[in-house]
Amino acid sequence: MTGQDKSLMQCLGEFAGHIVKAIKQPAGSNTTTVRHETSEEQQGNVVLRRTVIEEVEMPADATDGENNTCS
Repeated sequence: MTGQDKSLMQCLGEFAGHIVKAIKQPAGSNTTTVRHETSEEQQGNVVLRRTVIEEVEMPADATDGENNTCS
């Protein structure tokens, strides 16, 4: 069956299935927040707020056998 043989409803169902699968599967890496810093300056009626978040990202275990690419 080629792409042109599929009905619109079948294509929409496959699309929704891909989205549900992506939501249910665990993330490809473990992220840990190392530092969260917020600074705030007020100049008259304007408030300038800066937030810096430092994270460490650990790659997923390579033994799961899955290819976690977006292609």
